Amino acid sequence: MAGINLLPWREAARKKSQQQFVMSIVGAVAVGVLAVGAGYTYMEGRISYQESRNAYIQAEIKRLDKTLEEIKTLDANKKALLDRIAVIEKLQSTRPGIVHLFDEMVNALPKGLYLTHLVQEENKIKLEGKAESSARVSSYMNRLNASPWLSSSDLNTIKVDPKDDKSRLRSFKLNVNQLLTQAGDKESENGN
Repeated sequence: MAGINLLPWREAARKKSQQQFVMSIVGAVAVGVLAVGAGYTYMEGRISYQESRNAYIQAEIKRLDKTLEEIKTLDANKKALLDRIAVIEKLQSTRPGIVHLFDEMVNALPKGLYLTHLVQEENKIKLEGKAESSARVSSYMNRLNASPWLSSSDLNTIKVDPKDDKSRLRSFKLNVNQLLTQAGDKESENGN
């Protein structure tokens, strides 16, 4: 037995073992490269899919932003139209007010009193005139307060002009409020 040389067999086994080791390393590297490549491809696909979803969402957001702008424009137009309608309704409800105002002022005017100046600022009316006596001014104020279209007459001044000795007329200034809401209510009641 001593004469058998086992070295070539060991060497062949060692080479075979080295080849198997290199092959397993190469196989492991190939499997690793394939796994990394597959993972990279999968992740690139997922990223591409997510980017397409993001692009779709961005496009929808832009479309909705345009829709919101249209809605805001429509809301602004609606508000403007509602404001116009409110103004028209207010004008319609107060339209007969001036007629009733002059009618009531003439009906309430006592003899011996006349108006020289009338100014209307919204619902407040400033009157100036001349009267034969203070009692006539008081009577006029009472008649104005009794009117369904006027209220709250308020005397500012009453005085005798010292230059006018002959007539001795008293100049007066008073304020009165016009009741437009009652005017609209009475008109609607008369219409029904």
